[in-house]
Amino acid sequence: MAGAATNEELFSAYLDGDGNALRILLERHGDTLTLYINGYIHDIHEAEDLMIEAFSRMISARPRLSGNGFKSYLYKTARNLALRHMEKRRRHSCFSLEGLEKEPESELLVETLIQSEEQKRILHKCMGQLDPDYCEALYLMYFENMSYAQAAQVMGKSIKQVDHLLERGKKRLRPLLEQEGITGANC
Repeated sequence: MAGAATNEELFSAYLDGDGNALRILLERHGDTLTLYINGYIHDIHEAEDLMIEAFSRMISARPRLSGNGFKSYLYKTARNLALRHMEKRRRHSCFSLEGLEKEPESELLVETLIQSEEQKRILHKCMGQLDPDYCEALYLMYFENMSYAQAAQVMGKSIKQVDHLLERGKKRLRPLLEQEGITGANC
């Protein structure tokens, strides 16, 4: 399978016995999925374990994936694992960017913002001040480049709810960024 294969094609190839296909999927999604899980549990080592478990559960379930279903199924599985993990540890179950060591660079939300480490720090700080649902919706859409349908599936919300979360999140993020001296933000 070539690197240009879709996630769904690679997953199908892996289920048919192509071990290299799983390696490609792990390279594509392992780090960002770990960071996403870490946004919930705030323990990067546990997040890595849960990332592996999410892949394992997906392989065991052998879901039928339509369209671009691989990524949303994987992230929803990871989210459920993270929430269960947190419940065991009796921690607050909100998504947060707190503790992320490295943020993926967004091509849509911050294409003109992230030009320096200082600006990354400011974006992180401002997003941390948002409602956790706004933060998660923005993260999934703009850092993970998910579609509305994929983000809705991961968050257990309707597409319309995700749209409202994004609009409200961007509306609340803009003045926070301006207070920090970042103007003309594409959000």
